[in-house]
Amino acid sequence: MKCPFCGHADTQVVETRMAEDGDFIRRRRQCAHCEKRFTTYERPDVTFPAVVKKDGRRIEYERGKLLASFHLALRKRPVSTEQIDGAVERIEEKLLNLGVREVPSSRIGELVMRELKKLDKVAYVRFASVYRSFEDVDDFKNVVDEIRR
Repeated sequence: MKCPFCGHADTQVVETRMAEDGDFIRRRRQCAHCEKRFTTYERPDVTFPAVVKKDGRRIEYERGKLLASFHLALRKRPVSTEQIDGAVERIEEKLLNLGVREVPSSRIGELVMRELKKLDKVAYVRFASVYRSFEDVDDFKNVVDEIRR
């Protein structure tokens, strides 16, 4: 593993810990050259289905995009990083369990909405307003009424 500070190729594992849920391994490493420490995370390499956009383009699934959507919807809301990570992991698990090679982006959007509804109602409305392209106040009212039921 290359040192992110000096680029030296010789680094040593100082400490190894498994995550509580067992999904990844955390390793503390130290560079043999500059002696700085850094952390790496080891996860199983799995293949997610390709995402089919509304215009028909096919793109590779990116966890970062999903996380960015959650962070934007949950901005300044009382939801922890652990809760967000848990929601993303549940969505990824569902995507893998579908057993398909391609999934429409609309399916992922619906999964995000379902998770946001459980986490934070305000974030759910924020995401829904963009995802469903609200045109007027009545669209907001309908979603709020849906949440109250």
